[in-house]
Amino acid sequence: MRGVPRWIAVLAVLAVVAGVCAFTLRHTLAPGELETTLAAGSLPADGFSSTELTIHSSNGRQLRGLQVQVAKPHQLALESLTNQAGSATATLQAGVLPGVTALRISASGFASREVTVKTIPDFTDAVGDGTPDFLRLHDPADRLAFRRWFTLLAESQYLRGQNAAPEIDDCAALLRFAYREALREHDAAWSRTVPLPAPATSGDVQQYQYPYTPLGSALFRVRDGSFTSDDLRDGAFGEFADAETLWRYNTFPVGRDLMRARPGDLLFFRQDSGHMPFHAMIFLGRSQIDPGSEEFVVYDTGPTPQPASTGRVGGPGRNDAAKGVIKRLSIAELLNYPDARWRPVPSNPAFLGVYRWNILRGGE
Repeated sequence: MRGVPRWIAVLAVLAVVAGVCAFTLRHTLAPGELETTLAAGSLPADGFSSTELTIHSSNGRQLRGLQVQVAKPHQLALESLTNQAGSATATLQAGVLPGVTALRISASGFASREVTVKTIPDFTDAVGDGTPDFLRLHDPADRLAFRRWFTLLAESQYLRGQNAAPEIDDCAALLRFAYREALREHDAAWSRTVPLPAPATSGDVQQYQYPYTPLGSALFRVRDGSFTSDDLRDGAFGEFADAETLWRYNTFPVGRDLMRARPGDLLFFRQDSGHMPFHAMIFLGRSQIDPGSEEFVVYDTGPTPQPASTGRVGGPGRNDAAKGVIKRLSIAELLNYPDARWRPVPSNPAFLGVYRWNILRGGE
Protein backbone atom coordinates (compact mmCIF):
# COMPACT_ATOMS: atom_id res chain seq x y z
CA MET A 1 0.00 0.00 0.00
CA ARG A 2 2.91 2.28 -0.87
CA GLY A 3 1.71 5.79 -1.44
CA VAL A 4 -1.49 5.31 0.57
CA PRO A 5 -1.64 7.37 3.72
CA ARG A 6 -1.33 5.31 6.87
CA TRP A 7 -4.60 6.60 8.27
CA ILE A 8 -6.49 5.29 5.25
CA ALA A 9 -4.95 1.85 5.68
CA VAL A 10 -5.92 1.83 9.35
CA LEU A 11 -9.45 2.81 8.45
CA ALA A 12 -9.63 -0.01 5.91
CA VAL A 13 -8.49 -2.59 8.46
CA LEU A 14 -10.97 -1.29 11.01
CA ALA A 15 -13.75 -1.47 8.43
CA VAL A 16 -12.94 -5.11 7.70
CA VAL A 17 -12.84 -5.95 11.41
CA ALA A 18 -16.14 -4.12 11.98
CA GLY A 19 -17.75 -6.01 9.13
CA VAL A 20 -16.62 -9.35 10.47
CA CYS A 21 -17.85 -8.44 13.95
CA ALA A 22 -21.17 -7.22 12.61
CA PHE A 23 -21.65 -10.42 10.62
CA THR A 24 -20.78 -12.56 13.62
CA LEU A 25 -23.04 -10.57 15.91
CA ARG A 26 -25.91 -10.68 13.47
CA HIS A 27 -25.43 -14.44 13.02
CA THR A 28 -25.36 -14.93 16.77
CA LEU A 29 -28.37 -12.75 17.55
CA ALA A 30 -30.50 -13.72 14.58
CA PRO A 31 -33.50 -16.00 15.40
CA GLY A 32 -32.21 -19.54 15.04
CA GLU A 33 -34.06 -22.59 13.85
CA LEU A 34 -34.48 -25.94 15.53
CA GLU A 35 -33.37 -28.70 13.19
CA THR A 36 -34.70 -32.16 13.98
CA THR A 37 -34.00 -35.69 12.83
CA LEU A 38 -36.30 -38.56 13.80
CA ALA A 39 -34.73 -42.03 13.69
CA ALA A 40 -38.12 -43.67 13.06
CA GLY A 41 -41.34 -41.85 12.30
CA SER A 42 -43.55 -44.80 13.22
CA LEU A 43 -43.49 -47.37 16.02
CA PRO A 44 -45.58 -50.40 16.96
CA ALA A 45 -47.97 -49.51 19.79
CA ASP A 46 -46.53 -52.23 22.00
CA GLY A 47 -45.58 -50.23 25.08
CA PHE A 48 -41.81 -50.65 24.79
CA SER A 49 -40.50 -49.85 21.29
CA SER A 50 -38.59 -46.55 21.13
CA THR A 51 -37.01 -44.06 18.75
CA GLU A 52 -34.64 -41.10 19.07
CA LEU A 53 -35.27 -37.51 18.11
CA THR A 54 -32.09 -35.46 17.54
CA ILE A 55 -32.36 -31.69 17.90
CA HIS A 56 -29.76 -29.16 16.66
CA SER A 57 -29.62 -25.38 16.56
CA SER A 58 -29.07 -23.93 13.09
CA ASN A 59 -26.71 -21.23 14.40
CA GLY A 60 -24.78 -23.24 16.97
CA ARG A 61 -26.37 -21.50 19.95
CA GLN A 62 -27.08 -23.40 23.11
CA LEU A 63 -30.54 -24.90 23.49
CA ARG A 64 -31.43 -23.18 26.72
CA GLY A 65 -34.80 -24.08 28.25
CA LEU A 66 -35.31 -26.89 25.75
CA GLN A 67 -38.67 -28.62 26.09
CA VAL A 68 -40.25 -31.53 24.22
CA GLN A 69 -43.99 -31.74 24.86
CA VAL A 70 -46.03 -34.78 23.79
CA ALA A 71 -49.62 -33.99 22.81
CA LYS A 72 -50.99 -37.50 23.50
CA PRO A 73 -48.97 -39.13 26.31
CA HIS A 74 -51.00 -42.37 26.15
CA GLN A 75 -49.71 -42.87 22.60
CA LEU A 76 -46.12 -41.76 23.13
CA ALA A 77 -43.97 -40.93 26.15
CA LEU A 78 -40.83 -38.86 26.53
CA GLU A 79 -38.47 -41.33 28.21
CA SER A 80 -35.39 -39.10 28.46
CA LEU A 81 -33.94 -35.83 27.19
CA THR A 82 -30.21 -35.03 27.11
CA ASN A 83 -29.06 -31.56 26.17
CA GLN A 84 -25.45 -30.60 25.49
CA ALA A 85 -24.77 -27.11 24.12
CA GLY A 86 -26.25 -26.87 20.64
CA SER A 87 -27.42 -30.47 20.35
CA ALA A 88 -29.94 -32.63 22.22
CA THR A 89 -31.38 -36.15 22.03
CA ALA A 90 -34.89 -37.16 23.12
CA THR A 91 -35.77 -40.82 23.57
CA LEU A 92 -39.42 -41.51 22.81
CA GLN A 93 -41.24 -44.68 23.89
CA ALA A 94 -44.39 -46.00 22.27
CA GLY A 95 -47.54 -46.32 24.33
CA VAL A 96 -50.19 -48.95 23.67
CA LEU A 97 -52.77 -46.73 21.96
CA PRO A 98 -52.28 -46.46 18.18
CA GLY A 99 -52.51 -43.13 16.38
CA VAL A 100 -50.60 -40.01 15.38
CA THR A 101 -49.29 -37.67 18.06
CA ALA A 102 -47.51 -34.34 17.77
CA LEU A 103 -44.33 -33.28 19.54
CA ARG A 104 -43.84 -29.57 20.22
CA ILE A 105 -40.17 -28.62 20.55
CA SER A 106 -39.22 -25.26 21.99
CA ALA A 107 -36.13 -23.50 23.34
CA SER A 108 -35.32 -19.95 24.41
CA GLY A 109 -34.54 -17.74 21.39
CA PHE A 110 -35.81 -20.24 18.80
CA ALA A 111 -39.03 -20.56 16.92
CA SER A 112 -40.88 -23.65 18.16
CA ARG A 113 -41.14 -26.64 15.90
CA GLU A 114 -43.56 -29.55 15.61
CA VAL A 115 -42.94 -33.12 14.45
CA THR A 116 -45.29 -36.11 14.45
CA VAL A 117 -44.84 -39.76 15.35
CA LYS A 118 -47.24 -42.52 14.39
CA THR A 119 -47.88 -45.58 16.55
CA ILE A 120 -49.22 -48.58 14.65
CA PRO A 121 -51.59 -51.19 16.15
CA ASP A 122 -49.77 -54.25 17.48
CA PHE A 123 -52.04 -57.18 18.27
CA THR A 124 -49.48 -59.92 18.84
CA ASP A 125 -49.95 -62.59 21.49
CA ALA A 126 -46.56 -64.29 21.69
CA VAL A 127 -47.67 -66.70 24.42
CA GLY A 128 -51.01 -67.57 22.85
CA ASP A 129 -52.87 -67.32 26.15
CA GLY A 130 -55.39 -64.74 24.94
CA THR A 131 -53.72 -61.73 26.55
CA PRO A 132 -52.30 -59.26 23.99
CA ASP A 133 -48.64 -58.42 24.39
CA PHE A 134 -49.44 -54.73 24.72
CA LEU A 135 -51.05 -55.50 28.11
CA ARG A 136 -48.06 -57.47 29.43
CA LEU A 137 -45.85 -55.33 31.62
CA HIS A 138 -42.42 -55.41 30.00
CA ASP A 139 -40.46 -53.31 32.49
CA PRO A 140 -39.48 -54.97 35.82
CA ALA A 141 -40.22 -51.65 37.54
CA ASP A 142 -43.78 -51.73 36.16
CA ARG A 143 -44.29 -55.32 37.28
CA LEU A 144 -43.14 -54.43 40.78
CA ALA A 145 -45.35 -51.33 40.82
CA PHE A 146 -48.37 -53.43 39.83
CA ARG A 147 -47.68 -56.03 42.54
CA ARG A 148 -47.30 -53.41 45.24
CA TRP A 149 -50.41 -51.45 44.25
CA PHE A 150 -52.48 -54.62 43.79
CA THR A 151 -51.64 -55.97 47.25
CA LEU A 152 -51.90 -52.58 48.96
CA LEU A 153 -55.36 -51.98 47.50
CA ALA A 154 -56.58 -55.46 48.46
CA GLU A 155 -55.28 -55.19 52.02
CA SER A 156 -56.65 -51.67 52.40
CA GLN A 157 -60.16 -52.97 51.65
CA TYR A 158 -59.77 -55.48 54.48
CA LEU A 159 -58.84 -52.70 56.89
CA ARG A 160 -61.76 -50.54 55.73
CA GLY A 161 -64.16 -53.27 56.90
CA GLN A 162 -67.77 -52.27 56.32
CA ASN A 163 -66.55 -49.19 54.43
CA ALA A 164 -64.88 -51.25 51.72
CA ALA A 165 -65.77 -50.48 48.10
CA PRO A 166 -69.49 -51.34 47.60
CA GLU A 167 -68.75 -53.35 44.47
CA ILE A 168 -66.80 -55.97 46.45
CA ASP A 169 -69.28 -58.76 47.21
CA ASP A 170 -67.21 -61.89 46.62
CA CYS A 171 -63.63 -63.04 46.08
CA ALA A 172 -63.60 -62.27 42.34
CA ALA A 173 -64.90 -58.74 42.94
CA LEU A 174 -61.99 -58.05 45.30
CA LEU A 175 -59.56 -59.26 42.62
CA ARG A 176 -61.20 -57.18 39.90
CA PHE A 177 -61.23 -54.05 42.06
CA ALA A 178 -57.57 -54.28 43.13
CA TYR A 179 -56.41 -55.23 39.61
CA ARG A 180 -58.22 -52.37 37.90
CA GLU A 181 -57.27 -49.73 40.45
CA ALA A 182 -53.63 -50.85 40.47
CA LEU A 183 -53.43 -49.94 36.79
CA ARG A 184 -54.87 -46.44 37.13
CA GLU A 185 -53.01 -43.16 37.41
CA HIS A 186 -52.93 -42.50 41.15
CA ASP A 187 -53.25 -38.73 41.11
CA ALA A 188 -54.93 -36.43 43.62
CA ALA A 189 -58.37 -36.93 42.08
CA TRP A 190 -58.01 -40.71 42.34
CA SER A 191 -56.83 -40.47 45.96
CA ARG A 192 -60.05 -38.71 46.92
CA THR A 193 -62.12 -41.63 45.61
CA VAL A 194 -60.00 -44.51 46.98
CA PRO A 195 -58.64 -43.58 50.42
CA LEU A 196 -55.68 -45.62 51.65
CA PRO A 197 -54.78 -46.37 55.27
CA ALA A 198 -51.08 -45.93 54.48
CA PRO A 199 -49.13 -44.02 51.81
CA ALA A 200 -48.10 -45.93 48.72
CA THR A 201 -44.42 -46.80 48.47
CA SER A 202 -44.37 -47.38 44.74
CA GLY A 203 -44.77 -45.24 41.65
CA ASP A 204 -47.41 -45.91 39.01
CA VAL A 205 -47.23 -48.39 36.17
CA GLN A 206 -45.79 -46.39 33.27
CA GLN A 207 -46.52 -48.59 30.24
CA TYR A 208 -50.21 -47.70 30.31
CA GLN A 209 -52.94 -46.60 32.69
CA TYR A 210 -56.45 -47.99 32.85
CA PRO A 211 -58.62 -47.44 30.83
CA TYR A 212 -56.27 -46.05 28.16
CA THR A 213 -55.63 -49.20 26.14
CA PRO A 214 -57.20 -50.51 22.91
CA LEU A 215 -59.48 -52.60 25.16
CA GLY A 216 -60.80 -49.60 27.08
CA SER A 217 -62.55 -50.64 30.28
CA ALA A 218 -62.77 -54.32 29.24
CA LEU A 219 -59.79 -55.63 31.19
CA PHE A 220 -60.55 -59.33 31.59
CA ARG A 221 -60.54 -62.12 29.04
CA VAL A 222 -63.78 -64.08 29.25
CA ARG A 223 -63.31 -66.90 26.73
CA ASP A 224 -60.70 -69.27 25.38
CA GLY A 225 -58.40 -68.62 22.42
CA SER A 226 -55.36 -66.63 21.37
CA PHE A 227 -55.73 -62.89 20.98
CA THR A 228 -56.67 -61.45 17.58
CA SER A 229 -57.68 -57.97 16.50
CA ASP A 230 -61.33 -59.13 16.32
CA ASP A 231 -61.26 -59.57 20.10
CA LEU A 232 -61.36 -55.79 20.47
CA ARG A 233 -65.00 -55.76 19.46
CA ASP A 234 -66.43 -59.30 19.62
CA GLY A 235 -66.92 -59.70 23.37
CA ALA A 236 -63.76 -61.65 24.15
CA PHE A 237 -63.01 -59.17 26.96
CA GLY A 238 -65.25 -57.68 29.60
CA GLU A 239 -65.29 -55.60 32.76
CA PHE A 240 -66.76 -58.52 34.72
CA ALA A 241 -65.21 -61.94 35.28
CA ASP A 242 -66.02 -64.47 37.98
CA ALA A 243 -63.40 -66.49 39.86
CA GLU A 244 -63.42 -69.36 37.37
CA THR A 245 -63.01 -66.98 34.42
CA LEU A 246 -60.10 -65.19 36.12
CA TRP A 247 -58.48 -68.56 36.80
CA ARG A 248 -58.98 -70.01 33.31
CA TYR A 249 -58.27 -67.05 31.03
CA ASN A 250 -56.41 -64.35 32.94
CA THR A 251 -53.79 -66.19 34.99
CA PHE A 252 -51.27 -68.98 34.55
CA PRO A 253 -50.02 -71.63 37.02
CA VAL A 254 -46.66 -71.37 38.78
CA GLY A 255 -47.02 -74.55 40.86
CA ARG A 256 -48.78 -76.03 43.88
CA ASP A 257 -46.00 -75.18 46.32
CA LEU A 258 -46.86 -72.08 48.35
CA MET A 259 -43.15 -71.24 48.52
CA ARG A 260 -43.37 -70.21 44.85
CA ALA A 261 -45.90 -67.46 45.57
CA ARG A 262 -44.86 -63.83 45.25
CA PRO A 263 -46.82 -60.80 46.46
CA GLY A 264 -49.77 -60.29 44.13
CA ASP A 265 -50.05 -63.95 43.13
CA LEU A 266 -53.32 -65.81 43.61
CA LEU A 267 -54.32 -69.04 45.37
CA PHE A 268 -57.22 -70.80 43.68
CA PHE A 269 -59.47 -73.47 45.20
CA ARG A 270 -62.28 -75.58 43.81
CA GLN A 271 -64.73 -77.15 46.22
CA ASP A 272 -67.18 -79.86 45.18
CA SER A 273 -70.14 -78.40 47.03
CA GLY A 274 -71.90 -75.07 46.59
CA HIS A 275 -73.17 -73.11 43.59
CA MET A 276 -69.93 -71.05 43.48
CA PRO A 277 -67.23 -73.74 43.67
CA PHE A 278 -64.26 -71.58 42.64
CA HIS A 279 -62.58 -69.36 45.18
CA ALA A 280 -59.48 -67.14 45.10
CA MET A 281 -57.18 -65.61 47.69
CA ILE A 282 -54.54 -62.93 47.18
CA PHE A 283 -51.07 -63.68 48.50
CA LEU A 284 -49.93 -60.44 50.11
CA GLY A 285 -46.56 -61.48 51.44
CA ARG A 286 -45.60 -59.04 54.17
CA SER A 287 -48.12 -56.34 54.98
CA GLN A 288 -47.43 -52.88 53.58
CA ILE A 289 -49.56 -51.42 56.36
CA ASP A 290 -48.77 -53.36 59.55
CA PRO A 291 -45.04 -53.73 60.26
CA GLY A 292 -43.66 -57.20 60.85
CA SER A 293 -42.23 -60.25 59.12
CA GLU A 294 -45.41 -62.32 59.00
CA GLU A 295 -46.92 -63.10 55.60
CA PHE A 296 -50.64 -62.97 54.82
CA VAL A 297 -53.40 -63.74 52.37
CA VAL A 298 -56.53 -61.63 51.93
CA TYR A 299 -59.85 -62.70 50.42
CA ASP A 300 -63.57 -62.10 50.43
CA THR A 301 -65.62 -64.94 51.91
CA GLY A 302 -68.37 -64.54 49.35
CA PRO A 303 -72.16 -64.18 49.76
CA THR A 304 -74.30 -66.16 52.16
CA PRO A 305 -76.04 -69.11 50.43
CA GLN A 306 -79.80 -69.23 50.13
CA PRO A 307 -81.56 -71.21 52.88
CA ALA A 308 -82.30 -74.05 50.46
CA SER A 309 -78.62 -74.45 49.61
CA THR A 310 -76.80 -77.28 51.32
CA GLY A 311 -73.30 -76.38 50.21
CA ARG A 312 -70.87 -73.89 51.69
CA VAL A 313 -70.11 -70.88 49.55
CA GLY A 314 -66.99 -68.77 49.45
CA GLY A 315 -63.81 -68.97 51.42
CA PRO A 316 -62.99 -69.98 54.98
CA GLY A 317 -64.47 -67.94 57.79
CA ARG A 318 -67.71 -67.13 55.99
CA ASN A 319 -70.25 -65.49 58.29
CA ASP A 320 -73.85 -64.39 57.82
CA ALA A 321 -73.13 -61.09 56.07
CA ALA A 322 -75.18 -60.99 52.88
CA LYS A 323 -72.33 -59.94 50.63
CA GLY A 324 -69.44 -61.60 52.38
CA VAL A 325 -66.60 -60.32 54.52
CA ILE A 326 -63.03 -59.47 53.58
CA LYS A 327 -60.62 -61.41 55.77
CA ARG A 328 -56.88 -61.51 56.25
CA LEU A 329 -55.16 -64.63 57.53
CA SER A 330 -51.51 -65.25 58.20
CA ILE A 331 -49.94 -68.04 56.21
CA ALA A 332 -49.49 -70.00 59.44
CA GLU A 333 -53.21 -69.68 60.18
CA LEU A 334 -54.14 -70.76 56.65
CA LEU A 335 -51.83 -73.79 56.64
CA ASN A 336 -53.38 -74.93 59.90
CA TYR A 337 -56.96 -73.95 59.12
CA PRO A 338 -59.44 -76.32 60.85
CA ASP A 339 -61.18 -77.20 57.58
CA ALA A 340 -58.40 -78.94 55.62
CA ARG A 341 -60.13 -78.18 52.31
CA TRP A 342 -58.82 -74.60 52.56
CA ARG A 343 -55.20 -75.42 53.23
CA PRO A 344 -52.89 -74.48 50.29
CA VAL A 345 -50.87 -77.68 50.32
CA PRO A 346 -50.20 -80.16 47.48
CA SER A 347 -52.01 -82.96 49.34
CA ASN A 348 -55.28 -80.99 49.27
CA PRO A 349 -57.15 -81.87 46.03
CA ALA A 350 -59.27 -78.74 46.39
CA PHE A 351 -56.20 -76.52 46.13
CA LEU A 352 -55.65 -75.76 42.43
CA GLY A 353 -52.32 -74.05 43.04
CA VAL A 354 -50.51 -70.73 42.89
CA TYR A 355 -51.38 -68.61 39.86
CA ARG A 356 -49.95 -65.41 38.40
CA TRP A 357 -51.63 -62.71 36.29
CA ASN A 358 -50.99 -63.01 32.54
CA ILE A 359 -49.78 -59.40 32.37
CA LEU A 360 -46.80 -60.49 34.53
CA ARG A 361 -45.92 -63.40 32.27
CA GLY A 362 -42.32 -63.39 31.16
CA GLY A 363 -41.07 -61.66 34.28
CA GLU A 364 -40.73 -64.73 36.49
